[in-house]
Amino acid sequence: MQVTDLKIRNLVEFNNETFTITEIFQNESERYFVKIENSKHSLSVPAESIMPISINEDWLQKLGFSKTYTSDHRIRYERPESYIKYDIDLNSKKIVEGLKIYGNSIKCRYIHEFQNILSCLFGKDALFGPKNSLKNEAFI
Repeated sequence: MQVTDLKIRNLVEFNNETFTITEIFQNESERYFVKIENSKHSLSVPAESIMPISINEDWLQKLGFSKTYTSDHRIRYERPESYIKYDIDLNSKKIVEGLKIYGNSIKCRYIHEFQNILSCLFGKDALFGPKNSLKNEAFI
């Protein structure tokens, strides 16, 4: 994960906990740091010490997706909006795995990538919340 791929409000992992990025900065030696927060901690840590959060079935459900299709080859999750889907490819080649928006496939393996794609496409720094609308809150 490159620090240049990160944005404020992205979800990341640090010490096996989920955090929201609240600030990204460089010190005098041009080393990147991030300020991260969750309900228990507020920390400033070197950017290289945080990890991306992989998209998995639990996270898809937290993001408001529901499982709509299962086969020997693929599992499909969909949002209430008909234009957003996520496929998990059960083949080793992972050809069709990823986010589908308006039928276009986008390789997206991590939560911060998902957040950044939605931010770019819809102009909102947000996650999908349980009420099926965009929300500016993290699921931590």
